Amino acid sequence: MTSTAPFLRRLLPDLAPWRASRDFRLLWLSGCVTGFGSFLSFVALPIQIKELTGSTFAVGLVGAFELVPLVVFGLWGGALADALDRRRLVLLSEAGLALLAALMLANSLLPHPLLWPIYLVAALTAALAGLQRPALDSTVPRVVAHDQLPAAFALNSLYRNVASVAGPPLAGVVVAVAGARSAYALDLLTFLVSLALIARMRPVPPVESAEAPSLRTIGQGLAYAWSRRDLLGTYAIDLVAMLFAYPVALYPFLASELDAEWALGLLYGATAAGALLVAATGGWTARVHRHGRMLLFAALGWGAAVALAGLVGNVWLVLLFLAVAGGADQVSGVARSTIWNQSIPDQLRGRLAGVEVLSYSVGPQLGQVRAGGMAALVGVRGSIWAGGLLCVAGVLALTAAVPKLLAWDSRTDPHALAVREQHERQAQQAAGVS
Repeated sequence: MTSTAPFLRRLLPDLAPWRASRDFRLLWLSGCVTGFGSFLSFVALPIQIKELTGSTFAVGLVGAFELVPLVVFGLWGGALADALDRRRLVLLSEAGLALLAALMLANSLLPHPLLWPIYLVAALTAALAGLQRPALDSTVPRVVAHDQLPAAFALNSLYRNVASVAGPPLAGVVVAVAGARSAYALDLLTFLVSLALIARMRPVPPVESAEAPSLRTIGQGLAYAWSRRDLLGTYAIDLVAMLFAYPVALYPFLASELDAEWALGLLYGATAAGALLVAATGGWTARVHRHGRMLLFAALGWGAAVALAGLVGNVWLVLLFLAVAGGADQVSGVARSTIWNQSIPDQLRGRLAGVEVLSYSVGPQLGQVRAGGMAALVGVRGSIWAGGLLCVAGVLALTAAVPKLLAWDSRTDPHALAVREQHERQAQQAAGVS
């Protein structure tokens, strides 16, 4: 018993960021609250559109309204995050999201709810999320010690994966029992709680040399990303993994082919469950330093697991391999986040976070198009296993093309060492002021 205790402790999430940083605790609690609240609206919105129109096209049209605002405002939000107080930007965007939740509630309370406000609010919500996410992501390196950034990402992933697993079923119960209006009301309440938590954080002002946001400053961020082949490799691997091995759109058809319509909900939740398991036992990730290799092996594991999920014909094996894929994706996320947060200078962190929003949001959208189109040619399971193999081939090709990524080590990378020194100076200046 005593010999296994240290091993088990090493598997548990590293709570050092939680213990050391009050602002990280507030940000984490805020994310927990809104993570569950957002799933309420995420589930209620398509159900309400279905009730209003009875059209699958009308439900799918929501994604078209969301994609362009997310892309445009993700880049602009990154420029704002580098030029303004990040806490204030998060607070204002959270207030805007709360207002949009109130509008959805008001529309649902009408005797005959209207369709066009739902699409409008969906587009505005995507725009505000695009503005907020770079500020949120770039705030973490400012409130957490440099060496604790992998642990901070793992803790954030923990609540996100819990919300992904538990949020949709809970939201489905709320909508089924009390209707969409109750879901919107609870979502609004979670935003109000989140606002109270973020308001208690200390300011996160920009660096003294920060410039006003403009197309030129966005271009500077893109130029920096282009100059860093290791960063380009992380973006490209994530894009390839999602483009070729993101078969979520095929799950309803896969359930039918497996004669397991009852397992559709399990198919949707399997990857999140695997990611949650890794996040809950991922204390070991804080002791990894060669995150380029970590990213490579995790992306290969994702593609291989998705390929196996398409090849096997037993629904339980499919669920197992999808869970393994989700675990690999969680490891990949830790590696990418660590490389980004430990090696990008603070004055550019917001703009590069905007690029990252595109990296992990555009890929799944294109991946669903790829999965559906290929399924029409080679069948549902053929699209899934072929996509997984294409992912493996693409990741191997990218690794060969970007050897700097494979060699990335947080202990020796010059960019990571420079950012570490920057964080130490900022900590010393903050201690001197206080």
